[in-house]
Amino acid sequence: MDIRELEIFAARIRLETTKMIGIRGFGHLSGSLSVADVLAVLYGGFMRIRPEEPGWPGRDKLVLSKGHAGPALYSALAMRGFFPMDWLATLNQPGTRLPSHCDRLLTPGVDMTTGSLGQGASAAAGLALAQKMDNLDSRTFLILGDGECNEGQVWEAALFANQYKLSNLIAFVDYNKKQLDGTTAEVMDMGDISAKFASFGWHTQNIDGGCVKSILAALNAVSADAPSCIVLNTIKGAKVPTVEKIEYNHHIVVEGDLLAAAIAECELELQKLEVRG
Repeated sequence: MDIRELEIFAARIRLETTKMIGIRGFGHLSGSLSVADVLAVLYGGFMRIRPEEPGWPGRDKLVLSKGHAGPALYSALAMRGFFPMDWLATLNQPGTRLPSHCDRLLTPGVDMTTGSLGQGASAAAGLALAQKMDNLDSRTFLILGDGECNEGQVWEAALFANQYKLSNLIAFVDYNKKQLDGTTAEVMDMGDISAKFASFGWHTQNIDGGCVKSILAALNAVSADAPSCIVLNTIKGAKVPTVEKIEYNHHIVVEGDLLAAAIAECELELQKLEVRG
């Protein structure tokens, strides 16, 4: 996998996500931006998928448990050809197939309906177990929010995954250190998330979640014998300074000068990457 191409893909995810949320005028832009890099690696070549056949039984699956980051996933799916790019302009509009939170019955390429925080962890564990029971060599990937890890259901799923040795389950924690009402340290301090998963029997890694090279290396180093957790150290609003600097940026209005500045920053990042080649 070409690192520069993955970086460009991530930058395009950020740009398209900003544009689509800008059309709606508000949304979970910051938490979508912080998972752009991991989505670029997964959909840029690491996951085994068939965009022309979204329901292919042998595919790798993704559960975006922090379902409010759906816009970033929609951008990745559209760019990979799961559905037309012009669908992105319909985000969360009446009759859309792209709701604000992921819905597998509406959007081609979405493997699990999510949004009720914590439940995606259990769903991912169930999908991974089903893959093993069906003797498939496919994998299930799970993306959790750090604030979401306040939910007890996440840790029930962690116990389950270790009990059944779900080595085909790879979880990411988007450790951007903010949640709805403030910082994760203020609301419910989780301490060392990596150490917590390790104590539940998971193989863990702690990496720079804004570096596609680091993400790819971590994926290539997951355990063959236990479920794996990769803690992504990220920034809420990552790589879009106008959005990063907003203190309470979980759900924001995206219009006017802020939207124009954010789009310009995304376009500048993409331009620099394309010229660098």
